[in-house]
Amino acid sequence: MHPTMALARRRPACLLALLSIVAASLLAAPAAAAGKTGQVTVFWGRNKDEGSLREACDSGRYTMVTMSFLDVFGRGNNYHLDLSGHDLSPIGADIKHCQFIGVPVSISVGGYGTGYSLPSNRSALDLFDHLWNSYFGGSKPGVPRPFGDAWLDGVDLFLEHGTPADRYDVLALELAKHNIRGGPGKPLHLTATVRCAYPPAAHVGRALATGIFERVHVRIYEGDDKACNVYGAWQDAWDKWTAAYPATRFYIGLTADQNSYQWIHPKNVFYGVAPVVQKKDNYGGIMLWDRYFDKKSDDYGSLIKSYA
Repeated sequence: MHPTMALARRRPACLLALLSIVAASLLAAPAAAAGKTGQVTVFWGRNKDEGSLREACDSGRYTMVTMSFLDVFGRGNNYHLDLSGHDLSPIGADIKHCQFIGVPVSISVGGYGTGYSLPSNRSALDLFDHLWNSYFGGSKPGVPRPFGDAWLDGVDLFLEHGTPADRYDVLALELAKHNIRGGPGKPLHLTATVRCAYPPAAHVGRALATGIFERVHVRIYEGDDKACNVYGAWQDAWDKWTAAYPATRFYIGLTADQNSYQWIHPKNVFYGVAPVVQKKDNYGGIMLWDRYFDKKSDDYGSLIKSYA
């Protein structure tokens, strides 16, 4: 029996035992943060005019780049990668370049569309197989590799919709179980990008309850989440998030879009946001949405990195 099928059939007690092993040996808990970390993750792939992946990494603004999105999955053997019209042919070389200069590159699954779900263990394991063989260490016959032999550094869950039945927990556990290094000192980074409000939606909470996520990006710039944004109770939500998952690094998610009413001026980040979020021992850094807006802003990302 294939090991992924075995995982789907194990009893809860076995799953908890596996969780303990994975959490202890594969995704080490972060050390306490002391104020600034200088860590900035940026999303790339949402606008063709944002420039190349290589250019983003060479900017010096970011310590991790997350490509977005793999936005169709969970509905049979149907997968779709949407990078907003970017030419895929040079991206493999760009990924290797970014990694060479110390900027890991992840892929984000989900997004703002409605073409994805994981309604069963089987669908979760199928998505794992697709990710592993298309973007990581696998080489399954008949499965195309859009970036050639480039091996990504992580997977981000950006789950804007779902149901309590969705099995993102199974996907996360399988990714952690296959956390084979892509190179010296490069583990598979498992992250999630979530809305500010706490508690999270059921499908997100189910995944995070595994306790094996290395990082969570908490977005405080969502305009339709009026109770928890830059003008709402985001500080209270931040306290709850960081307390609920003490072994996870938390990044505060900001928009670099200066035309958004949710945009925070760099001075207000320095005086109002950074001092608050950096009080937490598991503060990790800042997440920016996204490279296109940051590139238009001239120096926003550079200033943010100096405050992160």
